[in-house]
Amino acid sequence: MLGRIFTVGGYTLLSRLTGFARDIMLAAILGAGPMADAFFVALRLPNHFRAIFAEGAFNAAFVPAYAHVHGERGEGSARLFADRIFTLLFFSQLVLLIVAWLFMPRAMSILAPGFTDDAEQRRLAIELTRITFPYLLLITLVTLYGGMLNVMHRFASAAAAPIFLNISMMATLALAALFPGAGHAAAWGVLISGFLQYFLLAGDLAFHGGLPRFAPLKLDEDVRAFFRALGPATLGSMGTQVALFADTIIATFLPAGALSALYYADRLNQLPIGVIGIAIGTVLLPEMSRRLTLDDHAGAMASQRRAFDFTLLFSVPFVAAFLTVPDVIMRAMFARGAFSKADAVAAGATLAAYAVGLIPFVLIRSAVATFYARKDTATPVKAALIGVAANVALKIALVGTLAQVGLALATAVGAWINLVLVVVFAVRAKYLDLDKALMQSLAKFVVSGAVLGVALWLVSRFAGSYLSQLSTMRDEAMLLLLILVGTVVYGGSILLLFGGRWLRSLVRS
Repeated sequence: MLGRIFTVGGYTLLSRLTGFARDIMLAAILGAGPMADAFFVALRLPNHFRAIFAEGAFNAAFVPAYAHVHGERGEGSARLFADRIFTLLFFSQLVLLIVAWLFMPRAMSILAPGFTDDAEQRRLAIELTRITFPYLLLITLVTLYGGMLNVMHRFASAAAAPIFLNISMMATLALAALFPGAGHAAAWGVLISGFLQYFLLAGDLAFHGGLPRFAPLKLDEDVRAFFRALGPATLGSMGTQVALFADTIIATFLPAGALSALYYADRLNQLPIGVIGIAIGTVLLPEMSRRLTLDDHAGAMASQRRAFDFTLLFSVPFVAAFLTVPDVIMRAMFARGAFSKADAVAAGATLAAYAVGLIPFVLIRSAVATFYARKDTATPVKAALIGVAANVALKIALVGTLAQVGLALATAVGAWINLVLVVVFAVRAKYLDLDKALMQSLAKFVVSGAVLGVALWLVSRFAGSYLSQLSTMRDEAMLLLLILVGTVVYGGSILLLFGGRWLRSLVRS
């Protein structure tokens, strides 16, 4: 399990690093103005639908079902099941794509109403979204292929696929002079990456198991069970995406640059979510599904507990850094070219607000895995919808005084409500045991994070005067110093509080 986590996490980290290189180019070329806001709307819309229909609901319903059919009735039945799901998925996404192309102007009026007063920005957003939207069809098939490979314990290609998005966008941005504008270059980079990701996953699956084919649709028991799980999972994923849609809608009414600040802050916030939270959750779901198929409930619970420990161990430093030195991070990463230091300050404040909810962001995939592995996609929906309701209400209440920072803070509070409710439901169903050892572990992580946060704040406060003598790369040097000091302080606090025996047992378990 640990080896698979590092496989997924390693490729995801590489994806995030190339993503930062891409975002540095985006910030330098697009900045944080109207053109950037139009592109980020074009990028967000297919990504919202992808999160609802592909990575969110589909994975939650398909992976346990495919693992169950594969384990209970063998390769032939699993192949037939995958063929039928592939057929349904392909044609449903094709219909969605056609509808989106035809009604994009009306959709833009609903999803980005703040652009209505700027005819040129609205026209550009519609044009760019029509370019990026076919990406949804391709990435949905990539998700299906990735789910099948994950059940085979092959995680590398699915984890590496997003790297193509970053490489493709950097390539088209480098050739922006050949496009009508930089926004068009970035949009075409998104679409081209969809084809590259598709061919990578299709090649891996064709070599190791065979690609799904079109099959006559038949609602047998396996397909019906899949849809019974898919319905609640879609509601849950849709609830989360409704909150993100609300961010996009509300931010279009804010001054130019608000959407861009949300984007760049979210990109940094997504680093631990992707490298840690999603990577561990991706490995945990098929692992728990396999153990529960073998009636090994104790083993499934132990796997989830290890996942919690790994997640917190690697996530706490990000929380401490994002809360205490977000401005340094933003300036070092993006403050160059068209992206000013004032833009970095706005994005840094937004990052700190997101960091309030970083722990539930990274833990939620592992927390809901205990329900999804049991094919219970309905229970997490209750928690998700309550969290979303609180999230949206807080957005409306806070946006007037805090602008995009209020949107991010509302998202963080909603994430905490979601996680707490999921844990309560899991404990009530006896899927999770909040024993003394777990609570002590949580308390030690809180202390480690607090110590690290104080150390980072002190270094940024007192080392700034010395680094100010540098003529260039001051922020980059400060960030490097913070990373070095933070590594020593956090590593020392973990060893002191947990001991080497705990670390060895965590790795060997």
